[in-house]
Amino acid sequence: MFHDFSIKTRIVMLTLLPSSLLALVLGSYFTWQQLTEMQSNLVERGQLTVQQLAPLAAPALAQNHHNRLQRIANRVLDQADIRAVSFLDSKLETIVHAGPSLSGARPPADPTQSTMTRDNKATHLLMPVLGYHQNLASGDTSQDDRLLGWIALEISHHNALLQGYRNLLASLVLIIAVLVASALLAMRVGRSINDPLRRIQQGVSQLRDGHLETRLPALRSHELDELAAGINRMAEVMQHAQEEMQNSIDQATEDVRQNLETIEIQNIELDMARREALEASRIKSEFLANMSHEIRTPLNGIIGFTNLLQKCELSPRQHDYLNTIQKSADSLLDIINEILDFSKIEAGKLVLEHTPFNLRELIQDTLTILAPAAHAKHLELVSLIYRDTPLALNGDPLRLRQVLTNLISNAIKFTNEGTIAVRAMVEEIGEEFAQLRISVHDTGIGLSQEELNSLFQAFSQADNSLTRQAGGTGLGLVISKRLIEQMGGEIGVNSVPGEGSEFWIRLSLPLDDQSEDEPPSALHGQRVALLEQHELARQSMQHQLEDCGLEVLPFAELDSLLAGVAAARQENRPIGLAVLGVTSRDTGAEELAQRVADLDRLGCKCLVLCPTTEQLLYQEALPETQIHLQSKPARRDQLEAALGELLAPQPAGQQTPGPLGNRAPRLLCVDDNPANLLLVQTLLGDMGATVSVADSGQAAVAAAQREHFDLIFMDVQMPGMDGRQATRAIRQWENAQPERRHTPIIALTAHALANERRALLQGGMDDYLTKPINERQLAQVVHKWTRLHLRSPDSQADEARPAAIGHLSVLDPEEGLRLAAGKPDLAADMLSMLLASLDADHQAIRQARRDGDRDALLERVHRLHGATRYCGVPQLRAACQHSETLLKQHASAADAALDELEAAILRLAGEAKFGA
Repeated sequence: MFHDFSIKTRIVMLTLLPSSLLALVLGSYFTWQQLTEMQSNLVERGQLTVQQLAPLAAPALAQNHHNRLQRIANRVLDQADIRAVSFLDSKLETIVHAGPSLSGARPPADPTQSTMTRDNKATHLLMPVLGYHQNLASGDTSQDDRLLGWIALEISHHNALLQGYRNLLASLVLIIAVLVASALLAMRVGRSINDPLRRIQQGVSQLRDGHLETRLPALRSHELDELAAGINRMAEVMQHAQEEMQNSIDQATEDVRQNLETIEIQNIELDMARREALEASRIKSEFLANMSHEIRTPLNGIIGFTNLLQKCELSPRQHDYLNTIQKSADSLLDIINEILDFSKIEAGKLVLEHTPFNLRELIQDTLTILAPAAHAKHLELVSLIYRDTPLALNGDPLRLRQVLTNLISNAIKFTNEGTIAVRAMVEEIGEEFAQLRISVHDTGIGLSQEELNSLFQAFSQADNSLTRQAGGTGLGLVISKRLIEQMGGEIGVNSVPGEGSEFWIRLSLPLDDQSEDEPPSALHGQRVALLEQHELARQSMQHQLEDCGLEVLPFAELDSLLAGVAAARQENRPIGLAVLGVTSRDTGAEELAQRVADLDRLGCKCLVLCPTTEQLLYQEALPETQIHLQSKPARRDQLEAALGELLAPQPAGQQTPGPLGNRAPRLLCVDDNPANLLLVQTLLGDMGATVSVADSGQAAVAAAQREHFDLIFMDVQMPGMDGRQATRAIRQWENAQPERRHTPIIALTAHALANERRALLQGGMDDYLTKPINERQLAQVVHKWTRLHLRSPDSQADEARPAAIGHLSVLDPEEGLRLAAGKPDLAADMLSMLLASLDADHQAIRQARRDGDRDALLERVHRLHGATRYCGVPQLRAACQHSETLLKQHASAADAALDELEAAILRLAGEAKFGA
């Protein structure tokens, strides 16, 4: 609290407090001392008075002279401060009393001593009068101690107290006077200090408020003058600094103003540049769309008519030319797709979908598509999906498949031998999300550190040399990286030159609540023997079979598997199924057929898995009624279906469901390009559809109003009325005709931008196909929207065959040359080998028919059928196939078929002799 006082107040307090305390102490001390002396004087005077009265009163007391005592008492009252006096006899009985009555009790009588008591008002003395006091009056000094009486004297304190109060009052007046003088002096001193300080404070306040020109005058004090001088110097420095700062501020303000003007100009320029960039982006998008259309439209005709030409009768060289054209067109289409994807990513127009998908199906579908390319190089494709990996996910399966396709294609491209393994595992899983790691590992050439540094750069490849074997734009990995990053993941690579590479992606995807399909109950607990020489492929297949509920017994050799099945049968624990993973390099078709027959006799049915490039070879050698043949790598759904059918085969009449529709669909094709229009018309017509055509939007609207179509294929970009406008006109006309059924309209577009599909669907179209198109796409979309079937492309060749075997050519050199890959020497050798063994086969067939040995007959017919697959002998090949089928079915018409087979053998032998 003392710190809150001003300097003046502090000076006054420091002056008055010690003075007041000292005056109070001294005044109290001297007042108390004076009162004490006055009381002591009173007591001494009273004692002296009593001692003087004792000799005077002794004779009167001895003589009992009361009047004399009264006169003495009255004379004593005349003295100051004597209030009352009494003479008492020896028995303390009052003899004479003068003055007021005694105010206090008498002191106790001590015959030898005088006593004294006091109170606030008076002091009481009681003195004995003895005999020697009488002798003192007569001059006799003899000792006489007899008690004559008592003298009681009361001395009043009133006058002493009054004098003390007067002295105290005087002291107080003096103290107050001194204190007032001290206060005045302190205030004077405080003012002499406080006024300069106040002026200093005011000056500092003005300086604080920015009045830096303020200066303090002389303050008539050496110390304060030094303080004022320091403040004045500080003010001068501050004023100088302020002037410099103001100059700097003015300069900075001018610079800022100029900068703002520059920034404003730059903003205007940037805004203009932004508008130009947006316009350029719009023009680029339109250019991409138009170029996509302009390139895909002729490319559609090239690919389509190439496919049509391949169905015609051509020479081997012409077939080679067509294959080259088709591969070149497919490569060009892949390049166009990559450039368009890269452009969409660069423009930020790539929109990701969020749909449910199954991770295992996605990986296996991708491997199935790429399997022919891998098997052509004798590579092993393996998928390993760990059991704790969630399969039901949400995301963009199309883009994820695109990334995996690129990674696996690169692995196939740069791997000459070994294995390509795709692994999927979960790194972290929560209630709603799962973080996955998918890797593609190959045993290829590997990558150096320099190649790794440039791997994810646009238009860059690991091998940029002039002698590189792999082509491409170098955009695949860049697109994959951008796609994975847009999905919120990351992509990377680990590689060792000469040992191989591992490309991996890490993604966090939402979990889907759909449940996984349970394997068929018929498979649970069944024992299955697994043959696979490749260790990693065997491990993958074993996991898949175990996931189907099967008890798996793996084997690395076919002989050990056969021995194991036989041993299990003897132990009454038969193995009813066998999954055989084979290649022609390890197991020949004839050897496998024999082993399959041995397993069939042991009650074990087989599912054979072979490379896609060797499927035809095994299909011709193996009996179809005893096995199922699938291509590697195995798919889970096909694996379950095949194993389930082997355990419970369907009757022959129930294996192929009948068609949903029994009439040809009526279709309208609209395109301004005559080549594309002819192509679509030809494709659909060859598959059995009734096709009408229109070359413009107006013609399409008129045709739709004139007759009803099951489906309309509409080109999008046409002069005049384009596909969108024609679709809107058809929809408006349909809405005005309540009795008219909605006609599905399918867009045929060469545009590949992300928003194209939404715009087409919002414009009234029901679906779209991206050019170039093929027969399979057309058949699928027709069935999807009309539920009417078209003939599948695969079945057209079978349907085109003459029903009668006799109408086929006996010897077709061009077909033989085509089957020999265009090599005349090989075709001649194959035909010579067939003719050399033809007579022996004929005799064996006739002997087996005579002996009634059906197994030997079926084996010989099957061997002959296999030999005809590589030669241009269509009549004999058809007769072998027909006979083998009837023999396997135990049909009654088998004998007639065998007769036709023998006749075909004779015709071929005769034709060969005639040709020679």
